[in-house]
Amino acid sequence: MEEPPKKPSPAPEPSVTEAPKTGDGGILTWVKNLLPAGSSKDEDREDDSLREAIEELIEEKSETAPQSAVAMHERLLISNILQLRDLPVVDLMVPRADIIAISADTTKDELYTLLSEKPHSRIPVYRDDLDNIIGIINVKDIVANLKNEGFELRDIMRDALVVSPAMRAMDLMLQMRQSKMHIAFVVDEFGGIDGLITINDLVETIVGEIDDEYEYELTPQLIERPDGSAIADGRFPIKEFEARYGECFAENEEHEEVDTMGGLVTYITGHVPSRGEVVRHQPSGIEFEVIDADPRRIMRVRIRNLPKKPVPAGENI
Repeated sequence: MEEPPKKPSPAPEPSVTEAPKTGDGGILTWVKNLLPAGSSKDEDREDDSLREAIEELIEEKSETAPQSAVAMHERLLISNILQLRDLPVVDLMVPRADIIAISADTTKDELYTLLSEKPHSRIPVYRDDLDNIIGIINVKDIVANLKNEGFELRDIMRDALVVSPAMRAMDLMLQMRQSKMHIAFVVDEFGGIDGLITINDLVETIVGEIDDEYEYELTPQLIERPDGSAIADGRFPIKEFEARYGECFAENEEHEEVDTMGGLVTYITGHVPSRGEVVRHQPSGIEFEVIDADPRRIMRVRIRNLPKKPVPAGENI
């Protein structure tokens, strides 16, 4: 007599890793755990004091400690993480006017046309107006159903995450990690959509700008002004600048992690400067004034004390 087939074992439930809280724990607790055991002075130090100690380490100048155990890019990462703890999401969000979304009544053909013109991996869906977001459509779900002619967009719609403008960026990152959602909508006290923020926005706040394969931007420009200064996009390449004005920057500033004017200014200061901040490159005397910036990157700078352009070989001086 044959034995009845065994029932398949139920699939294990997905594990959920509890994210650390940023109040009394978070990054500071993590750093405490890295400190040598048995140091009562360090163990008894309050979070604020520990934060100050870390910030002092970050501000340590490379001239006094050229072989510092904490490299420049590592100090910048730690500094960005510390700032993320207190940064409200409203400072990082894409404003409402720049949100690309579709109506719930949009047909598949209309969506395909939109994606061909403005490629995005995720598209918000609203009913009636943008203040009534009902879900998100992931391009991967569309691709998976291309052969299924009968599918409707509502069949592949995913839930949307809604957050307050005052929510801290670190808390949102942890919530996104737990919920596995990559987009959150910032909603004001009246229920209106102020903007949206993606996991990519949060990551870029820590590590710097990450080029998206779907981003199409104008060629970065540097425009000379009648007063002898110049206005440059933050993404203007250092190599092009030096092709115009000669080699101006030290070799240690010309490595693969610093290849734009905005990146150079961030490298000099050790953080992303605020709008209006003036930064001087001491070896060359070149002065940068930040015209436009957000917490993640420098968009435009005014450059003063420009070097004289080198005379091409063969021309009389």
